[in-house]
Amino acid sequence: MTEATSEPQKTPLYDLHVELGGKMVDFAGWMMPVNYALGVAGEHKQCREKAALFDVSHMGQVELHGEDAAAKLETLVPSLITTLPEGKSRYTFFTNKDGGIMDDLIASNAGDYLYLVVNASMRTQDVAHLKSLEGVEVVEIDRSLIAIQGPSAEAIVSAVAPEAADLKFMETRLLDLMGSECRVSRLGYTGEDGYEISLPNGRAVEITRKFLEHEDLEMAGLGARDSLRLEAGLCLYGNDIDNGTSPVEAQLNWVIQKRRREEGGFPGADHILRELADGPSRKLVGIKPDGRAPARRGVEVADKDGNVIGQISSGGFGPTFGGPVSMGYIESKFAEAGTAVDLLIRGKAMPATIIKLPFVQQNYKR
Repeated sequence: MTEATSEPQKTPLYDLHVELGGKMVDFAGWMMPVNYALGVAGEHKQCREKAALFDVSHMGQVELHGEDAAAKLETLVPSLITTLPEGKSRYTFFTNKDGGIMDDLIASNAGDYLYLVVNASMRTQDVAHLKSLEGVEVVEIDRSLIAIQGPSAEAIVSAVAPEAADLKFMETRLLDLMGSECRVSRLGYTGEDGYEISLPNGRAVEITRKFLEHEDLEMAGLGARDSLRLEAGLCLYGNDIDNGTSPVEAQLNWVIQKRRREEGGFPGADHILRELADGPSRKLVGIKPDGRAPARRGVEVADKDGNVIGQISSGGFGPTFGGPVSMGYIESKFAEAGTAVDLLIRGKAMPATIIKLPFVQQNYKR
């Protein structure tokens, strides 16, 4: 297969990453920076205390056009889209016939069309899935996407686009950035206040450099993005959610609004609505190892009698939390915060505790 041997793609910011000392790796078929000179912990701290800029141009950006595009999209997702006000964004996911999650995404009402951002690794699948909708024009957008995240994000972005300060969490608007029309959305994947900004490819480096003139902003890579989202209790597709996990197991019930619970009408609705009514057999929980060693994906979780009751889906060190942090699925009867469990690491039972997510408080501007 040619796809397996093809060269990774490069975002329009690739040369800038190299110039600024980014350590480049192949991620989901794209050459992306994993970290810079500050290191993962330094970039993580920068985002929590000031602000960090992430290149997320590998994500898929899609427009849906058509009079009934919102109603048609509701046949693929369990969230309300038809009542989403103009200028508002909503987190949702595509579900499969068994109630599993095919991908998670952000859907925004852009006025006369819907604007979607989907995961890099799933964009080909997602676009084909969307093209199954009759009467909807699906347009892939070839634009750069950057995320500026952290307590200083508003000051940094509004210095270039003053109206950005007026946006609240999960709001989106087309704004003028240095003479170019750009979509600015107040959201992100770090648990901090911040923005995602869709830029013309030809202006991406110039506008990014302008933002980087601010003394509170530094570049950050995939490593810090992962540790930030993990501390914030945010799911990573392919680790914490996938085709074999349901929204109810993942404790994402809030994504399914009242009308969708009453009417269904989305793939896997019977399974998901049954779990909402009866409770799932397992749940996604926070897990805090008692020592200093992180427990990573794949580590088994056992009760105090040695019975395996689940598995870690994501894990690492939380620089802000000040210790190892993990998320994983365990049998529902053990999911209450404060429950003592063991992590089976290299044949040894290491003590841990179930903890309420998130590990670090989310700081969105609502």
